[in-house]
Amino acid sequence: MEKYWWKGKVAYQIYPKSFKDSNGDGVGDLKGITEKLDYLQQLGIDILWLSPVYKSPFIDQGYDISDYYAIDPLFGSMEDMEELIAEGKKRGISIIMDLVVNHCSSHHEWFQKALADPDGPYADYFYFIESDKEPNNWESYFGGSVWEPVPGTNKYYLHSFHKDQPDLNWQNPVLREEIYRMINWWLDKGIAGFRIDAIINIKKDLEWRSLPSDRKNGLVPVPESLVNAQPIEPFLQELKERTFAKYNAFTVGEVFNETDEELHFFIGKDGVFSSIFDFKQTCLGQEGKGWFDHTLPTAEELKESIFQAHERTDRIGVLSTIIENHDEPRGVSHYIAEGPVNDTSKKALGTIQVLRKGIPFIYQGQEIGMENQVFESVEDFDDIATINGYHVAKEAGLSEEEALAVIANYSRDNARTPMQWTREPGLGFSDGPAWLISPKPDYSINVEDQEKDPDSILNYYRQLTALYRHPLYGNTIRFGDMIPAYRERENIIAFERRGDKRLLVISNFQNRQATLELTAPIKTVVLNNTAGLFQEGDQVLELAPYQTIVLELQE
Repeated sequence: MEKYWWKGKVAYQIYPKSFKDSNGDGVGDLKGITEKLDYLQQLGIDILWLSPVYKSPFIDQGYDISDYYAIDPLFGSMEDMEELIAEGKKRGISIIMDLVVNHCSSHHEWFQKALADPDGPYADYFYFIESDKEPNNWESYFGGSVWEPVPGTNKYYLHSFHKDQPDLNWQNPVLREEIYRMINWWLDKGIAGFRIDAIINIKKDLEWRSLPSDRKNGLVPVPESLVNAQPIEPFLQELKERTFAKYNAFTVGEVFNETDEELHFFIGKDGVFSSIFDFKQTCLGQEGKGWFDHTLPTAEELKESIFQAHERTDRIGVLSTIIENHDEPRGVSHYIAEGPVNDTSKKALGTIQVLRKGIPFIYQGQEIGMENQVFESVEDFDDIATINGYHVAKEAGLSEEEALAVIANYSRDNARTPMQWTREPGLGFSDGPAWLISPKPDYSINVEDQEKDPDSILNYYRQLTALYRHPLYGNTIRFGDMIPAYRERENIIAFERRGDKRLLVISNFQNRQATLELTAPIKTVVLNNTAGLFQEGDQVLELAPYQTIVLELQE
């Protein structure tokens, strides 16, 4: 297989619990995914990332793994997983899994053995620290101290996330061997690679230093401790050599705040990963105090974030692009800050993401324009980060109504409600009560109706992904350069894709008209998210609100 087989592909993320339920228990499963492979093939998907399907108590929705070698019965069986891999290959769809190895579940056999013998070998699979008090003032991602007492001892164990997600000790070579053996076992099964979760957190400040805090609780978010952490490079280089490189696997890292030097290490010529996600735009408007202090990004901020990411990265390696995932609110509700969230503006946002340089990851429901959901009380939410965000907002002085409005905007549950296949009460997702559903779903947004409408968002996304295989333009979209255009024009997001063809993507990303003069007349209107208006020979564009076009210009 070609070494860089994953370049120029289109990827899709599935949150298995909410994609398709095949047995009526209200929870999505592997057989449900297999049933929908033809749909994904028609959407133009080459790579399919599954959020965790391993055995888990689901304290953090499967990101707390109790057995890396087992499929949770909620999702089916190992035979179901093997069938999905095989059926995917028949359709040219490669399956990648979530690799969660910064931490495991407190229910994992390793941790249970560590608790049974806190001085034994399994205790060294984790960070068991002797102390008469919490070793430092770090705050977990989900709120509260990162330290939890080891029962019956004078020790504490570290958990960067929930207390039921103890951090794994990558200093221990025996543990690393266990991890490599597990990864290779899955690659031998035929999966094509991994999305690598929270990997930066495997490095630790082994002096466990407390840090200055400006918060009332005296705590400091655990990411701030990474500045003093020991180098991560030896661990990741060994991980690649012992696993991914042997199988020519595709790997995409969940990496935040990487330096330029780290960027070369992660995705350079001999980088440890194939790609990393571009999270710069998802961090826009964040002040670090909590969701209550976030602001929505403007079109200009979005544009500059995208261009700066490519200017920094494209000469080094390949970005994977998103507008949403299982950890973010719905992109159309987040980035379309001015004017109506409608089919035109949703298509505009999709065009910008899918036609950027890199590997676009479409998240389930994005292709039909799913929006943030309606949640009426804190009891409607499932996500532990959302519930923590609610309490943080209340502690900051917000009223209950204000705190609910904040979490409604930013909750991860917005992206975790069931995929909307039909307008029936069960949304075509399940014959039983869905595990997580809004009290007021927007039934009008669904696959069945959009299949019938040639101008639907779904069919527009199919046109976008078809450009990757287009006989004239495909090579340029897959491998061509990306060059900013009309950068000085406010709220115009435009760029060239330049290869054996020269394409111009222009989006009037605002709720008012704009006039734009082209440098040459139109040769071909390749794609337009609104009806008609432009034709060959035109050189002055009168763009409607959120109108977005892909053009080939005359030489």
